[in-house]
Formats: sequence, structure tokens, C-alpha cells
Amino acid sequence: MSTQEHTQSAQEHNKAVVRECFAQASAGNFDALPDLVADDYALYPEGIRGADGLAEMVQGHRDAIRDLSITIDQQFTEREFVATRYTVRGRHVTDHDVEFSGLAISRLSDGKIAEEWEIVDVMTLLAQIGQLPDTSTVES
Repeated sequence: MSTQEHTQSAQEHNKAVVRECFAQASAGNFDALPDLVADDYALYPEGIRGADGLAEMVQGHRDAIRDLSITIDQQFTEREFVATRYTVRGRHVTDHDVEFSGLAISRLSDGKIAEEWEIVDVMTLLAQIGQLPDTSTVES
């Protein structure tokens, strides 16, 4: 196997690990997380640490959004990094259907996710559950 083929294979493996982590976490299969994230896993900016911290955070999302599902829209790799654009769907506890997007950059080490940086479109979520002021009535 050439160096380029090995690099491509490692990058495809890294993307698969990140996809599997999204799938297992969103389904509530938290027992799978220690095989996917490093012992010293960190999620920024939330400050989440380890598989247990990730499971606790995701369970909070699952409690707030019934029938939570996550679709991976795109993934890109560069060395040990995987960028993932995804869409979250479900029914919020406010009884509103929600659909919003997020972006995660994951750094893998030894075949596991070591660190992640995540940005979620919270403004769209808040608008969908009626938690933003109606700006159409604001006078200029």
C-alpha cells in the first residue's frame, strides 16, 4: 500500500469513527462511546470530558428532543481532523418539530476521537420553538 493509499484509508477510517459516534450517541447507545472516544476526550466549548460527559450531554438533548435523529450532510478530512456538517431533527418538548444544523471538527488519535469543537445553529432552534421575539413588529 502506498503512503497516499494509507493516508486515504486512515482518513476514511476517521470519518467512519465520527459517523459511528454520531449514530450511537443520537440513538442513546452510550455503551458504545468508550470504543469511539478517547479516555481524555474533550468537547469544546462546552467543556465536556470523557465518554460519560458526552453521554450526559447527549441524553439532555435526547430528553429535550423526542425522536432525535442526526443526518450527516458532509464530511471532510485533513490529516487527523474530520469536519462534519450535520442536521438534527426531532420533536422538541415544546411540541414543535425542529430541524437545525451543526458543524463539528473532530481530532482523532489512535483511532478514537480525542477532541471536538462544535458549533450549533441555536438561533434556528430557538426560533422554531418560539423562544425568539417577533422582530416583524419592531419599529425602526
